[in-house]
Amino acid sequence: MDKWTSGAAYDQWMGRWSRLLADEFLNWLSLPSHLRWLDLCCGSGVLTKAIVDRFAPARVAGVDASAEQIRFAREHRNGPAVSFETGDAMALPFDEASFDAIVCGLGLNYVPEPERALLEMRRVAVPGGVIAIYVWDYAGGARFLREFWDAAAATDRKALAYDQGRRFPLCNPEALRKLFERACVEQVRVRALDITTRFTSFDDYWQPFLTGQGSAPNYLETRDELTQNAIRKRLRDSLPTDAEGVIELPARAWAVCGRR
Repeated sequence: MDKWTSGAAYDQWMGRWSRLLADEFLNWLSLPSHLRWLDLCCGSGVLTKAIVDRFAPARVAGVDASAEQIRFAREHRNGPAVSFETGDAMALPFDEASFDAIVCGLGLNYVPEPERALLEMRRVAVPGGVIAIYVWDYAGGARFLREFWDAAAATDRKALAYDQGRRFPLCNPEALRKLFERACVEQVRVRALDITTRFTSFDDYWQPFLTGQGSAPNYLETRDELTQNAIRKRLRDSLPTDAEGVIELPARAWAVCGRR
C-alpha cells in the first residue's frame, strides 16, 4: 500500500512539510553540538540535513530500507560527516552504544514491527543517549491528509483500507508512550508538533497526490480516472480557500523522546 521509490517525488509530496516538522522537532530536542547521530528511516535525507545544519554533528548516519531514497540522499544531502546506507530498522548494522542520539522522522509506523525497531534503537544508543521519533497524527491532526482520505472514502469505499488513520493506531500520544515504556526507554516525554501547511492554489495541493509516492498518492494511482476526478472535485468544493485561492490547513505530528 506504500511505495517509496523516488527521493525526488517524495520531496515533492512531503519534503516541504518534513522540513518544517524537522525544525520543530530539533527545537524541542535542543541537543548540544558534535554528537554522533543516527537518522533511522531517513528517506531522502530531510531530517539528516537539518541535523547537520543545526548541530554540526561529529557524525550522522542515515539508514533507510529504500535503495532509491538512499541514492537520492547521497546525491543531494551528503557531507563530510554524513553517511547513507540501506538497512533494516529491525536489525541495524551498528555495534552497541554507537550513537549519542537516535531519531526517526515520519517512518516508524511503516516498520513491520515498531517495537523491534525501537529495541534496536535502544541497543545502538550510548547509556543516557537520546532516542526520539515523530509521526503524523493521521487520525485527525494532519488536515491536508485527513481531508483527502475523507473525500476518498466518500467517493470510494475501498479507500478505507488505505487510510493511514485506520492503518496506524500507533500514531497517537498514548500508544507512543506505551511503546517507549515497553522498550525500557526512560524519561519518556511526548509532545505535539504543530505546523501550518500552506498551498498557493488548489493545484498546488492536488499535484503532489499524483507522485505515486507514499500511501495517499499510491492509493490514487491505483484508481481509475473517473474515481480520481470525483475525489478531485469533492476536494476542490470542500477545501477552505481564501479570496486569492490560498489553502491553509493545520497539521500535527506527535513526537516522543526518552533516554537509554
